[in-house]
Amino acid sequence: MSVDPMTYEAQFFGFTPQTCMLRVYIAFQDYLFEMMLVVEGVMLKKLDGIPGCKVSPSQIRKCTEKFLLFMKEHFDKLFSKMEEVLLQLVLNIPKNVLLPEDRVQEQYPYSKEEFEALQDELRQLQEQYRAEAAVQQELLAELEEQKVVKAELEKILQCFDGLESICREHGAGNFKESFALLTQNSKKLQNVLKDVEQKSRKMKQHDQLM
Repeated sequence: MSVDPMTYEAQFFGFTPQTCMLRVYIAFQDYLFEMMLVVEGVMLKKLDGIPGCKVSPSQIRKCTEKFLLFMKEHFDKLFSKMEEVLLQLVLNIPKNVLLPEDRVQEQYPYSKEEFEALQDELRQLQEQYRAEAAVQQELLAELEEQKVVKAELEKILQCFDGLESICREHGAGNFKESFALLTQNSKKLQNVLKDVEQKSRKMKQHDQLM
Protein backbone atom coordinates (compact mmCIF):
# COMPACT_ATOMS: atom_id res chain seq x y z
CA MET A 1 0.00 0.00 0.00
CA SER A 2 1.10 3.55 -0.72
CA VAL A 3 2.39 5.56 2.28
CA ASP A 4 1.54 8.90 0.65
CA PRO A 5 -1.40 10.36 2.64
CA MET A 6 -2.90 11.88 -0.55
CA THR A 7 -4.84 14.41 1.49
CA TYR A 8 -5.83 16.48 -1.54
CA GLU A 9 -7.39 13.42 -3.17
CA ALA A 10 -9.20 12.63 0.07
CA GLN A 11 -10.58 16.18 0.08
CA PHE A 12 -11.96 15.67 -3.44
CA PHE A 13 -13.26 12.08 -3.24
CA GLY A 14 -14.36 12.10 0.39
CA PHE A 15 -12.15 9.09 1.16
CA THR A 16 -8.45 8.28 0.89
CA PRO A 17 -7.42 6.37 -2.25
CA GLN A 18 -5.53 3.91 -0.03
CA THR A 19 -8.76 3.08 1.80
CA CYS A 20 -10.48 2.48 -1.53
CA MET A 21 -7.71 0.15 -2.70
CA LEU A 22 -7.74 -1.72 0.62
CA ARG A 23 -11.47 -2.36 0.30
CA VAL A 24 -11.01 -3.57 -3.29
CA TYR A 25 -8.20 -5.89 -2.13
CA ILE A 26 -10.34 -7.35 0.66
CA ALA A 27 -13.28 -7.82 -1.72
CA PHE A 28 -11.10 -9.68 -4.28
CA GLN A 29 -9.55 -11.78 -1.53
CA ASP A 30 -12.94 -12.74 -0.10
CA TYR A 31 -14.16 -13.64 -3.58
CA LEU A 32 -11.06 -15.81 -4.10
CA PHE A 33 -11.68 -17.69 -0.84
CA GLU A 34 -15.34 -18.23 -1.71
CA MET A 35 -14.41 -19.44 -5.20
CA MET A 36 -11.94 -21.98 -3.79
CA LEU A 37 -14.59 -23.33 -1.40
CA VAL A 38 -16.95 -23.78 -4.35
CA VAL A 39 -14.24 -25.58 -6.34
CA GLU A 40 -13.52 -27.81 -3.35
CA GLY A 41 -17.19 -28.69 -3.00
CA VAL A 42 -17.45 -29.59 -6.70
CA MET A 43 -14.36 -31.78 -6.48
CA LEU A 44 -15.74 -33.65 -3.47
CA LYS A 45 -19.00 -34.37 -5.33
CA LYS A 46 -17.19 -35.51 -8.47
CA LEU A 47 -14.78 -37.78 -6.59
CA ASP A 48 -17.58 -39.17 -4.44
CA GLY A 49 -19.28 -40.42 -7.61
CA ILE A 50 -16.17 -42.30 -8.82
CA PRO A 51 -16.12 -45.95 -7.60
CA GLY A 52 -12.97 -46.99 -5.81
CA CYS A 53 -11.65 -43.44 -5.41
CA LYS A 54 -9.28 -43.32 -2.45
CA VAL A 55 -8.84 -39.54 -2.28
CA SER A 56 -10.04 -38.35 1.15
CA PRO A 57 -11.63 -34.95 1.89
CA SER A 58 -8.60 -33.98 4.00
CA GLN A 59 -6.32 -34.57 1.02
CA ILE A 60 -8.56 -32.43 -1.12
CA ARG A 61 -8.49 -29.70 1.56
CA LYS A 62 -4.67 -29.73 1.57
CA CYS A 63 -4.61 -29.45 -2.21
CA THR A 64 -7.15 -26.62 -2.06
CA GLU A 65 -5.06 -24.74 0.51
CA LYS A 66 -1.91 -25.12 -1.59
CA PHE A 67 -3.70 -23.89 -4.69
CA LEU A 68 -5.24 -21.02 -2.72
CA LEU A 69 -1.78 -20.02 -1.47
CA PHE A 70 -0.47 -20.13 -5.04
CA MET A 71 -3.37 -18.00 -6.29
CA LYS A 72 -3.00 -15.52 -3.44
CA GLU A 73 0.72 -14.98 -4.13
CA HIS A 74 0.04 -14.27 -7.80
CA PHE A 75 -2.97 -12.15 -6.92
CA ASP A 76 -0.89 -10.01 -4.54
CA LYS A 77 1.69 -9.37 -7.26
CA LEU A 78 -0.97 -8.45 -9.80
CA PHE A 79 -2.82 -6.30 -7.30
CA SER A 80 0.28 -4.33 -6.34
CA LYS A 81 0.73 -3.41 -10.03
CA MET A 82 -2.95 -2.58 -10.38
CA GLU A 83 -2.81 -0.45 -7.21
CA GLU A 84 0.17 1.48 -8.53
CA VAL A 85 -1.59 2.20 -11.83
CA LEU A 86 -4.88 3.22 -10.16
CA LEU A 87 -3.18 5.47 -7.61
CA GLN A 88 -1.14 7.22 -10.28
CA LEU A 89 -3.60 7.48 -13.18
CA VAL A 90 -7.12 7.18 -11.73
CA LEU A 91 -7.22 8.23 -8.07
CA ASN A 92 -4.53 10.89 -8.31
CA ILE A 93 -5.12 14.63 -8.74
CA PRO A 94 -2.34 16.24 -10.85
CA LYS A 95 -0.27 18.93 -9.21
CA ASN A 96 -1.50 21.57 -11.67
CA VAL A 97 -5.21 20.93 -10.86
CA LEU A 98 -6.92 23.14 -8.28
CA LEU A 99 -10.19 22.10 -6.66
CA PRO A 100 -13.12 24.57 -6.97
CA GLU A 101 -13.23 25.22 -3.23
CA ASP A 102 -9.55 26.17 -3.27
CA ARG A 103 -9.67 28.60 -6.19
CA VAL A 104 -10.19 31.48 -3.77
CA GLN A 105 -6.60 30.92 -2.64
CA GLU A 106 -5.47 31.39 -6.23
CA GLN A 107 -7.43 34.63 -6.51
CA TYR A 108 -6.26 35.95 -3.12
CA PRO A 109 -2.82 34.45 -2.44
CA TYR A 110 -1.09 35.32 0.81
CA SER A 111 2.25 34.56 2.38
CA LYS A 112 2.98 32.83 5.67
CA GLU A 113 3.62 36.19 7.34
CA GLU A 114 0.29 37.55 6.11
CA PHE A 115 -1.49 34.44 7.37
CA GLU A 116 0.12 34.82 10.81
CA ALA A 117 -0.88 38.51 10.83
CA LEU A 118 -4.47 37.52 10.04
CA GLN A 119 -4.39 34.99 12.87
CA ASP A 120 -3.12 37.67 15.28
CA GLU A 121 -5.85 40.05 14.13
CA LEU A 122 -8.43 37.31 14.58
CA ARG A 123 -7.22 36.64 18.13
CA GLN A 124 -7.40 40.36 18.94
CA LEU A 125 -10.95 40.55 17.58
CA GLN A 126 -11.93 37.51 19.64
CA GLU A 127 -10.47 39.09 22.79
CA GLN A 128 -12.24 42.37 21.99
CA TYR A 129 -15.50 40.52 21.45
CA ARG A 130 -15.14 38.70 24.78
CA ALA A 131 -14.40 41.99 26.55
CA GLU A 132 -17.40 43.70 24.95
CA ALA A 133 -19.59 40.72 25.84
CA ALA A 134 -18.43 40.97 29.48
CA VAL A 135 -19.20 44.72 29.51
CA GLN A 136 -22.61 44.02 28.01
CA GLN A 137 -23.34 41.50 30.75
CA GLU A 138 -22.32 44.04 33.40
CA LEU A 139 -24.57 46.67 31.82
CA LEU A 140 -27.47 44.24 31.72
CA ALA A 141 -26.90 43.41 35.40
CA GLU A 142 -26.77 47.12 36.25
CA LEU A 143 -29.96 47.68 34.26
CA GLU A 144 -31.71 44.97 36.26
CA GLU A 145 -30.52 46.62 39.50
CA GLN A 146 -31.85 49.97 38.27
CA LYS A 147 -35.21 48.36 37.55
CA VAL A 148 -35.32 47.03 41.12
CA VAL A 149 -34.36 50.45 42.55
CA LYS A 150 -36.95 52.17 40.35
CA ALA A 151 -39.63 49.79 41.60
CA GLU A 152 -38.66 50.54 45.22
CA LEU A 153 -38.68 54.30 44.56
CA GLU A 154 -42.13 54.02 43.02
CA LYS A 155 -43.33 52.24 46.15
CA ILE A 156 -41.88 55.01 48.32
CA LEU A 157 -43.51 57.70 46.16
CA GLN A 158 -46.82 55.88 46.41
CA CYS A 159 -46.37 55.79 50.19
CA PHE A 160 -45.66 59.55 50.27
CA ASP A 161 -48.70 60.21 48.09
CA GLY A 162 -50.80 58.19 50.53
CA LEU A 163 -49.42 60.10 53.50
CA GLU A 164 -50.08 63.41 51.76
CA SER A 165 -53.65 62.38 51.08
CA ILE A 166 -54.10 61.46 54.76
CA CYS A 167 -52.66 64.80 55.82
CA ARG A 168 -55.05 66.69 53.55
CA GLU A 169 -58.00 64.68 54.90
CA HIS A 170 -57.06 65.64 58.47
CA GLY A 171 -56.35 69.27 57.64
CA ALA A 172 -52.61 69.01 58.19
CA GLY A 173 -51.81 71.12 55.11
CA ASN A 174 -49.16 70.31 52.58
CA PHE A 175 -47.41 67.05 53.33
CA LYS A 176 -44.06 68.24 51.98
CA GLU A 177 -44.11 71.27 54.24
CA SER A 178 -45.20 69.14 57.17
CA PHE A 179 -42.44 66.65 56.43
CA ALA A 180 -39.87 69.46 56.22
CA LEU A 181 -41.10 70.89 59.54
CA LEU A 182 -40.97 67.43 61.07
CA THR A 183 -37.40 67.04 59.84
CA GLN A 184 -36.38 70.37 61.37
CA ASN A 185 -38.02 69.50 64.71
CA SER A 186 -36.30 66.11 64.61
CA LYS A 187 -32.93 67.80 64.17
CA LYS A 188 -33.72 70.17 67.06
CA LEU A 189 -34.65 67.22 69.24
CA GLN A 190 -31.39 65.49 68.30
CA ASN A 191 -29.43 68.60 69.28
CA VAL A 192 -31.30 68.86 72.60
CA LEU A 193 -30.66 65.17 73.24
CA LYS A 194 -26.95 65.70 72.60
CA ASP A 195 -26.89 68.64 75.05
CA VAL A 196 -28.63 66.59 77.69
CA GLU A 197 -26.17 63.72 77.20
CA GLN A 198 -23.19 66.07 77.45
CA LYS A 199 -24.54 67.72 80.63
CA SER A 200 -25.28 64.29 82.07
CA ARG A 201 -21.69 63.16 81.44
CA LYS A 202 -20.34 66.35 83.02
CA MET A 203 -22.51 65.85 86.10
CA LYS A 204 -21.30 62.25 86.44
CA GLN A 205 -17.69 63.38 86.16
CA HIS A 206 -18.32 66.07 88.78
CA ASP A 207 -19.92 63.55 91.16
CA GLN A 208 -16.95 61.22 90.71
CA LEU A 209 -14.54 64.01 91.57
CA MET A 210 -16.50 64.91 94.71
